[in-house]
Parts: sequence; structure tokens; C-alpha cells
Amino acid sequence: MRTRDAAATRQRILEQAQRQFAQRGFAGVTVTGVAAAAGVSPNLITRYFGGKDGLFLAATRVEIPVSISIEGDRSSLGARLAASIVTRWFDLPGEDPLLALLRAAGERPEAAEALAAFYDTNAMEPLHRYLRDTGLDDASARDRAAAIDAFVVGVLTRRRLLRSDLGDRAELEEWLGTTIQRLADG
Repeated sequence: MRTRDAAATRQRILEQAQRQFAQRGFAGVTVTGVAAAAGVSPNLITRYFGGKDGLFLAATRVEIPVSISIEGDRSSLGARLAASIVTRWFDLPGEDPLLALLRAAGERPEAAEALAAFYDTNAMEPLHRYLRDTGLDDASARDRAAAIDAFVVGVLTRRRLLRSDLGDRAELEEWLGTTIQRLADG
């Protein structure tokens, strides 16, 4: 007889949901499919998450410690950000909650809003503050942060969401780092 462990069951459901939402988007995922992949009854998804919408919200909680990547001298900002980005892309190939939000943003207004709020709070604002604190005037810091954000989101969309090959890890990191640095330097 298998012992019940609610925390482990909830985590197993979340892992399957993250994988499926990242691969298929909101519309392509069913509660029954997630439950089957997790080896549980669909009723447990309702119990733990309140249904598909609650499961989606829990599965797409994204945490990226951008502030850690931007600490240091501005002259090496591109290399630090690129290393962080490439590590995430290669180490979370099909399970990244950010992919689920990107895929669902076109289907669900709340996903688009969650994605925009995430980028504003966790990428744009910390980067803007960092650039301002390293000597740029406020308007230039905001413009450069917006350019870096748009570039990274564009590459993320093209290379991960649209399933283009990421290519060689080292070459991708070098290219991203050089381009981000150019945007940071103006």
C-alpha cells in the first residue's frame, strides 16, 4: 500500500502541469491529461488547485533572480546576463514556467498580464535601476533597459517558443552577451 504524501503529490502534479503548459499552452492542456501524467485522480487537481485555471496559475509562477545577474561592473553586464539566460534556457528545456506564460499570453488575457507584470517587476525595473545607479540619467537608463528587455524577449520567443534550435551554448552566450552589452552601452 502506498502512503499518502499530499506535498509530494501536489509537487508531482505541478511538475507535470509545468511541462505540459510549457509544451502545449493553456488550450492544449487538460486536467485529465495532467492527472494521468502525474498518476493521480483529476479530483486531486480540483482539491489542490481549484481546477485548470488555478493549476495554470500555480504552474506558471516564475522566479528569476535578475538582480543577482546584474550586480557588478556595467562593463561586464552583457556577459553576466547572457550566462544567466543561457543557463536557464538549456537547464529548463521543456519545463520553464516562462514558456507556459509565453504560450498562453495569446490565448488568455490574464496570462498576458501576468507575463507583462513579471517582466516589468523582475527584469525592466531592476535593470533600469541598475543602469541609473551606474551613472546613466534616468531616461537613458529606462530606454536601454527597455531595449535589452525587448531584445531578450524577442530572442526568447524566437529561439524557445517558436522551437528554433538554440544552437551551440557557448556561441549563443557570446552573441547574447555582446548584443546586451552594446544595448547597455548605448
